[in-house]
Amino acid sequence: MRQVIQRIALAFSLIIKVVVLNAMVTPCLSWQGETAVSSEQQMAKGIVFVDSNHDGKLDADEQRISGVRISNGQSIVMTNPQGEYNIPVSDDQIVFVIKPRGFRTALSEDNLPRFYYIHKPAGSPKLRFSGVAATGPLPSSINFPLYPQNEPENFKAILFGDPQPRNLTEVGYIAEDVIPEVIGTDASMGVTLGDIVFDDLSCFTAVNETYGLLGIPWYNIIGNHDINLDVKQRKYANETFENTYGPSYYSFDYGNVHFIAADNINYHVDPTDGRSKYNAKFGQQQLEFIKNDLALVPANSLVVILMHIPLTGTIDRQELYRLIEKRPFCLSISGHTHYHANKFIDQTDGWNGDQPHHHIINVTVSGSWWGGNPDERGIPHTMMKDGAPNGYSIISFDNTNYQLDFYAAGRPKSYQMNIVFPDEVATNKMVATDLIANVFNATSQDKVEARVGWEGDWHPLVNYNGVSPLYQEVAQRELLPDGRPMLGAPNETEHLWKLPLGDLVANAAVGHHLVQVRWTDRTGRTTVSNRVLRVVESKEVSSTTETPK
Repeated sequence: MRQVIQRIALAFSLIIKVVVLNAMVTPCLSWQGETAVSSEQQMAKGIVFVDSNHDGKLDADEQRISGVRISNGQSIVMTNPQGEYNIPVSDDQIVFVIKPRGFRTALSEDNLPRFYYIHKPAGSPKLRFSGVAATGPLPSSINFPLYPQNEPENFKAILFGDPQPRNLTEVGYIAEDVIPEVIGTDASMGVTLGDIVFDDLSCFTAVNETYGLLGIPWYNIIGNHDINLDVKQRKYANETFENTYGPSYYSFDYGNVHFIAADNINYHVDPTDGRSKYNAKFGQQQLEFIKNDLALVPANSLVVILMHIPLTGTIDRQELYRLIEKRPFCLSISGHTHYHANKFIDQTDGWNGDQPHHHIINVTVSGSWWGGNPDERGIPHTMMKDGAPNGYSIISFDNTNYQLDFYAAGRPKSYQMNIVFPDEVATNKMVATDLIANVFNATSQDKVEARVGWEGDWHPLVNYNGVSPLYQEVAQRELLPDGRPMLGAPNETEHLWKLPLGDLVANAAVGHHLVQVRWTDRTGRTTVSNRVLRVVESKEVSSTTETPK
């Protein structure tokens, strides 16, 4: 009888331990064992497996996966033939699996990838926005479940730059202005390129719930408005982000593309005035991770590096250049600036690759921080600083090839430019008046032409750097009660083209004329936009207001 009681007591004790451990399990992984590893050993270990019954736990009959990469944010190890790994970990570190091709990780209810284990025995310090709860001693086994999925070489990803809602009202703007357009998307994933929110980190929850409605995995890059601004040490700046999304830098595979999610927000407190500041820097530990990561990526894979602040403004970018400039297929994408641009980094910036590096600064969901007069829905028009509309992009991959498409929020896909010239032009003013085309996603390598009518000759426009005249006009027209503009200062852009109207319609008769502008991108795709020009006798000029159509 005593033995039976002892056995029952022992079984009950084991059940209690399992319950306690399981209570700590997040949807991203499971960890098992009767005893935790002592803090002195600090060696994380576990198993990567196919979670065939979708319960998040390793069962005896479930397949273990070899050759899967595991990282602690610096070093990388691979699972052995039994799917096992061992990796050192400190008392403030995140262990994560690098998702291999043909598998997905677990997902939260809002479709956030759960691919990590946070080891913070004491948890985060007291913060305005909650960080990570105390995780206690390192578990004896940190297991990562994976789920097989088909990953073709042809797939799409949605890119959101700077949604940046400062409150639930602006989360509502996103929900009405952008989300309905991408419901039912055939994209395989989505990415927010930083500034997920605007300093109020409590908005993470509402944002995640909103994007979760799309039904696809959604990855997140940390931005300068996604950090804990009430801390005094860099090591604590990402606590709330980590609690919500996991590590601030990581990588994963999809199809033949290797994605690196980078963190170039270098938060610090200025010792002279005690103010919280930031600049753009990767740091040595992250660069070591990227170096180790790329060493395991085949040369024939396309590498896409995602970050918040543009690469050209990052202090230690030269060190990253050395890691990627010899790879034949590499692309990088950022946000932050609130304008859209295609940059080609070359030797003038220290790039030593055979071909310039393509860096995309992505259109922002929030445009100019949700500024400007509201439309009929009550949503600000929020034109970006380059005169382009707010919106998002979709990037299509085909093995190592890619194509980025610009989508203006609330507009048809065909809206790829605004064409600016006066509402009416007098016959004697043609030569002095320019047609200006702001082609939102164009590069300096593209061609823009214009013609009059359906059969007129095409005339090339000249590409130039400048300020959007439309943005200037709107900013001057939309003023706050104190006289300040609702929109900020404009930014020079490289996607403007111009042509004197006199070169196009020098002998046009008085009346209305169709003007067509054709954009041919560097891949040969063409897009045509139309606008009507009204020609009047010189004495009939009544307005020269520049308004896009």
